[in-house]
Amino acid sequence: MAIKLEKVVEKFYLGLEEGKILGRKCPECGNVEFPPVYACNACGSYETEWYEIRGKAKLHSIVLPAALSSKPEYKKMGKFAYGEVELEEGTRLNAVVRGISKKNRAELTEKLPLNIHASIIERDGGFKTVVFDLDEEQ
Repeated sequence: MAIKLEKVVEKFYLGLEEGKILGRKCPECGNVEFPPVYACNACGSYETEWYEIRGKAKLHSIVLPAALSSKPEYKKMGKFAYGEVELEEGTRLNAVVRGISKKNRAELTEKLPLNIHASIIERDGGFKTVVFDLDEEQ
């Protein structure tokens, strides 16, 4: 069986340049993959299609970065943590979440899951990526 491959990485980053966060949606079962991959992880179909992620999500866990696991360029973002994020579309992933510090971690952890939303930022090197921000009201 031959699979028609697209340039997933290129299409994803071009979408970010246009202000769109793209994933892949399976027309067979409706599962959404983010970050985008060719095959559906729910049913195995190779017929996934491009889908614009709305960006609404829930944060289920908070892990503060250790000195050796933190990327120096992330310091420009201010306070952040890593966490398990569940997109409104159902996909779960580990991601960077801004607005979390040692000072507010305990308080935020008690309120999990927290409402968050995706943001597109520019990284060193001039390319864009997706991070998440805490919603104003918790």
